[in-house]
Amino acid sequence: MTDLTKTPTSPQTWIWQGFPTCYQTQGEKGPAVVLVHGFGASWQHWRKNIPVLAENFRVYAIDLIGFGASAKPQPGEDIEYTLETWGQQVADFCQQVVKEPAFLVGNSIGCIVVLQAAIIAPEIALGTALINCSLRLLHDRKRLTLPWTKRVGAPILQKILSIKPVGNFFFSQLAKPKTVKKILLQAYANPEAVTDELVEILMKPANDSGAAAVFLAFTSYSSGPLPEELLPVLSCPAIILWGTADPWEPINLGQELANFPQVQKFIPLEGVGHCPQDEAPDLVNPILQDWMNGLRTVNSEQ
Repeated sequence: MTDLTKTPTSPQTWIWQGFPTCYQTQGEKGPAVVLVHGFGASWQHWRKNIPVLAENFRVYAIDLIGFGASAKPQPGEDIEYTLETWGQQVADFCQQVVKEPAFLVGNSIGCIVVLQAAIIAPEIALGTALINCSLRLLHDRKRLTLPWTKRVGAPILQKILSIKPVGNFFFSQLAKPKTVKKILLQAYANPEAVTDELVEILMKPANDSGAAAVFLAFTSYSSGPLPEELLPVLSCPAIILWGTADPWEPINLGQELANFPQVQKFIPLEGVGHCPQDEAPDLVNPILQDWMNGLRTVNSEQ
């Protein structure tokens, strides 16, 4: 049985567009796998997956610019925090660091990032695995389908948070261990998975200079790509995993993504919340291994 504590502890640094980017790597054989975290998280959200996948794959897990231990440049001045930016970052990472086609695996907004990367540079992607993909329900083009309270309330809240002192105060209240734990207990169906270690993983980068500006920049971002727009132009196979107890991304809406021909499988994970890779790695790891090994076999026969 794999020891999940054996994740390496010496992250690497890659300079992207002049900014230090943190990533972790493990494994010496097999195809490459690139893991992309969700909003506010980091490569450490994959700490329970990296050692298992590294038994048969060369695994890379990146901290997107603005998150984790990566640089947090000033939004609007040094960089734009958009899904297109992060998609380009992952595409460049695959080309410059991984240097060969890889399986791209994302959680939440990380799913849209890997789809964007695979479309920017189709040659880098062997396949994409989407775990509780962000449906972006507050997107400008989706608001008309929401209840009027959310349709009207979200833009008002965005405007209020764009007032710098207000936004910074809001972030300072949010970035507290008790608040972070409360949010995690909403996102995770199994409260035992919400450990002090997990809270610390999310809290540490939140104390970095620039973290508040990154958070507020993304909360005001209501445009950019949607998964249902990216999947039809994806040139590689996709698989979707979905925790049925996700309170933020409803599975009944997520299942509609399975209608695109690029999606080979849609796998519900019963009683699991928004971050199955961390909450239920014993379910997620075998699914990812089987899927990637299956594609690996097909590709070797062609």
